Amino acid sequence: MLQMDRRTFLLSTGRWLVLAGIAPAVSGCGRALRWSESQGSIDVVSPATTDSAEPGTTTSPSVETESSTTVSGQTTTSAATSGSGSTTSTAAPAAPDLAVIRGDFPDKNVRAAMAQLGGMERFVKSGARVVVKPNVLTGRPPEYATTTNPIVLSTIIRMCLEVGAAEVTVLDYPTSSARAAFKESGLAQATAEAGGKLKYLNNRDFDRVDIPEGVAITSWPLVTEALEADTLINVPIGKTHGMAGLTLAMKNLMGIMGDSRGKIHLDYPQKITDVNTRVKPHLVILDAYRILTRNGPTGGNLDDVAMPKTVVAGTSQVAVDAYGATIMGWQPGDLPSLVEAASRGLGEIDLSKYTIFEGTV
Repeated sequence: MLQMDRRTFLLSTGRWLVLAGIAPAVSGCGRALRWSESQGSIDVVSPATTDSAEPGTTTSPSVETESSTTVSGQTTTSAATSGSGSTTSTAAPAAPDLAVIRGDFPDKNVRAAMAQLGGMERFVKSGARVVVKPNVLTGRPPEYATTTNPIVLSTIIRMCLEVGAAEVTVLDYPTSSARAAFKESGLAQATAEAGGKLKYLNNRDFDRVDIPEGVAITSWPLVTEALEADTLINVPIGKTHGMAGLTLAMKNLMGIMGDSRGKIHLDYPQKITDVNTRVKPHLVILDAYRILTRNGPTGGNLDDVAMPKTVVAGTSQVAVDAYGATIMGWQPGDLPSLVEAASRGLGEIDLSKYTIFEGTV
């Protein structure tokens, strides 16, 4: 586990009491996706078989915690208690910059991370139009860690609808056939079962947009719907990349770029930072349940896949990528794109500058 020396929430694994997992389906859909490790396929199961929640109810992780916060060398410890007798009431702590959750079930990891950030209602208001941007590079089954985990995606869609989103649109611009990529990755099924709307992009979905803070590029065709959404949620998966080093949250925005976007890889650190000065998702959820450790970004060999079983959630692309790099076995300073982004004020890459909540479900 990464050691932090400032402003870091540390939560030992033995302190979590998790009482729930996947929420039931939304908008009349009575099933939920579950990835079967033993069968290597996506099973569609009823809420009654996934957890003990009653149909029609939504449950969230219930957590008993004792957390220590270190700020400038001073440590304070607080514990939450309930019951008869005297009690001390304290204000709820501010949400951490990052919520890092590990556990065997992707859906529970996402829900626990969002609980630490203040809930999905912090980001999605009633009636909101939400766009979710997974990584759907090409069509491979989920176990190859080429695309965002379908259970991570379906859980995010469900959570948005649970708090009153009017619609949740899932989109990406794969390098291969979009329909085949979404189908073979399980993401088309995940979207449909969760109640989301899948959009296959074409040239009409891109408009040239000015990038006022751009250095290497000052405009580019971008997906209009992503820019105009009430809430944009970026859901990358952690992978290696032959030209960029790693592909995480910042690079995942290439999926809303049109034109000959491959040109981004020339002077990549400057250009991807330019894009990130213009497109700033409201929420970033890094899927590191499976990661592709070699031969990315397309993969194709199960020997290249590792399973940290982790999700990292936050509001800063740079912060999420800085932590994500450590999951991939890198340091944030090893990525020129992160160094460039930090130098231009998009975020810190020194993880000790952040408040980080770490836990296990």
